[in-house]
Amino acid sequence: MTAKNPLTESERERIAATIAAAEKRSDTNFVLAIVPVSGRYRLYAPVAGALIAVVGEGAAALLRPELGIGAGFLIAATLFLAVSLGLEWMPLRLLVVPKRVKHRRAHEFAHREFAASILASAAQKGGVLLFVSLGERYAEILADRTIDARVAQGTWDRIVADFVAAVKADRLAEGCTAAIAACAAALGTQKP
Repeated sequence: MTAKNPLTESERERIAATIAAAEKRSDTNFVLAIVPVSGRYRLYAPVAGALIAVVGEGAAALLRPELGIGAGFLIAATLFLAVSLGLEWMPLRLLVVPKRVKHRRAHEFAHREFAASILASAAQKGGVLLFVSLGERYAEILADRTIDARVAQGTWDRIVADFVAAVKADRLAEGCTAAIAACAAALGTQKP
């Protein structure tokens, strides 16, 4: 499984069939959005590099005061470049971004995706979005007001919790199909 293409062709076909069945059953537009990351977090690499450089230079000055300014500058520059360049690799950069920042960015991305995929849909029927951001390890279900009003409070949270458990067990495709089926079941067989 890769971040760019986490599902095989047969898994995508199976999920598409599940979505089609759910849409037919509930007359609701279902969208699955899986993204590798929800943000680039570009400032974290140079900021972390600068912090490590300052701390490293300070530690060198305390431990070896005889090194002088030139050596201190060389240490700081080397640390800054090493950390900044190392954090250009996204999996490593995501380790230094605070969880609340990653989840806020993923939440915002989910709402933009919901607006683009569901609210702007030409079909003009209600919609449910299952949003998954792999890098941030974030999942959310968004539904329009009329659909959300038809579902018992806490239902979406339970579906997301079951989905997250499936993903943690390395069963992304099964988690997607189960979550979509659970959303359709939560809406019932009655059409709005």
